[in-house]
Amino acid sequence: MAYVMSKHGLIGLVKNAALELAPMNIRVNTVNPSPVETRMMRSIEEQAGPEAPGQVKKSFEESIPLKRYGQPEEIAQLIFFLASPKNTFITGSVYVIDGGMTAGL
Repeated sequence: MAYVMSKHGLIGLVKNAALELAPMNIRVNTVNPSPVETRMMRSIEEQAGPEAPGQVKKSFEESIPLKRYGQPEEIAQLIFFLASPKNTFITGSVYVIDGGMTAGL
């Protein structure tokens, strides 16, 4: 419950900050990824199943419609777009980059 509440709080913070900072031409958005192929996920897998972290990873991947973790470069490309000067009219938005995990919610 605390994790979900913190995520909703973050989205509210982003939306409020976007409204407050818009007059100063400051854009505020949030990027919310699903599991990403990083050291952090290895640690989570090992903690969730120390006897079989590979099985934990497989289980996580099965919960993602694209059947894989995101790659760090994929997340970086979205952030690069949002920060680029070619994007000057997007603010207060939530970007879910999760291989379809939340599409059915």
